[in-house]
Amino acid sequence: MIRQQQQQQQQQQPGRAVSAAVADPLGPGERRPRVAIIGTRGYPSHYGGFETAVRRLAPALADAGWDVTVYGRPGATTADGADPRIVRRETRGLETRSLSTLTYGFTATADAVRRRPDVVLVMNCANGFWLPLLRWRGVPTLVNVDGIEWERAKWGRLARAVFRAGAVATARWADRIVCDAREIERRWRDEFGVEGVFVPYGADAPDASTAELAEADSALVPGGYVLFVARLVPENTVAEFVAAAELIARRHPVVIVGTSGYGGALDERVADLAARYPNVEHLGHLRDDRRLFALWRNAGVYFHGHSVGGTNPALVQAMTCGAPVVARDTVYNREVLGETGVFVAPEPGEIARAVVGLLDDPTRRADLGAAVRRRARRHYAWSDVCAAYESRLRELLG
Repeated sequence: MIRQQQQQQQQQQPGRAVSAAVADPLGPGERRPRVAIIGTRGYPSHYGGFETAVRRLAPALADAGWDVTVYGRPGATTADGADPRIVRRETRGLETRSLSTLTYGFTATADAVRRRPDVVLVMNCANGFWLPLLRWRGVPTLVNVDGIEWERAKWGRLARAVFRAGAVATARWADRIVCDAREIERRWRDEFGVEGVFVPYGADAPDASTAELAEADSALVPGGYVLFVARLVPENTVAEFVAAAELIARRHPVVIVGTSGYGGALDERVADLAARYPNVEHLGHLRDDRRLFALWRNAGVYFHGHSVGGTNPALVQAMTCGAPVVARDTVYNREVLGETGVFVAPEPGEIARAVVGLLDDPTRRADLGAAVRRRARRHYAWSDVCAAYESRLRELLG
């Protein structure tokens, strides 16, 4: 039974509660432990991997007996599909590519310091600068360090230095860190002397409604197109894939999902590609999971170009949907795919040859699709991921 409570917090600053409901106590005299989640755009949001993880984790923690607060940004979430038990708080920040993480992280941390939850889950090591505030307040922290942000091509020299400094601060002040890949775990151990705990991302099993393409995509032939899903930033091999798509589109349709979030040269290149080639479709950012899952399930090939990071949520979801994968050859992608993917160098001609070759080989496509689906089910179930987070948070309560 869920008991709705009036939240006088809505008028308090700097955090503003935009929804609230708290589950009944576990038993007479028992107080539910309180966890705050900082570092995402909020709950529920479909922006990226962290947001996807929080959409699954927050309700799971509530099921396990926690009071859950998720900090976010104004206008970045929707009430559709929100679990009423989750308290959603918004704080202010600067909405720029370089400063948004730091500024929203600071204001959310400041609000959490004032409210003093029992434990805080922090997403992104860039928020490591603010961990001393929580340590001073006596609030233990579990930090998902994300990928190796200071190696991402989209950042300039100053931003990379800031991310690196944030990692150093995280290594110093976090009570425990979570690494979403074994390689990330190794990097933190070797470079910062910190032992992390490995917890990957999960993926949702597609339901029957995603077996067929959405009406908007009905012109596509199942198994006959290549799908690219990524934020349009350099380290995701966007420029190389755009060049490869000019070759692929001569024989097969190309579907591109994603934007940079802030506009720029890569967004313009993708838009120009779609304008020049009738066989290329740019769908922008998709909030409709059912449509995206259907695109993955029916794709002849999914090209995954992410190069800096750990276990990528889009890759795991594509695997769960059974999409045959051609991936940029990185230690992270090999860790996730094992022997179930086709790996290529970030060179347009090689990408095009691998994609077209797989599109023209239905038997191999079927074999790879079945193999990635089995691997995803075995290693990347959300139930296991959420249980691992809950266990680590419980340990910090002591």
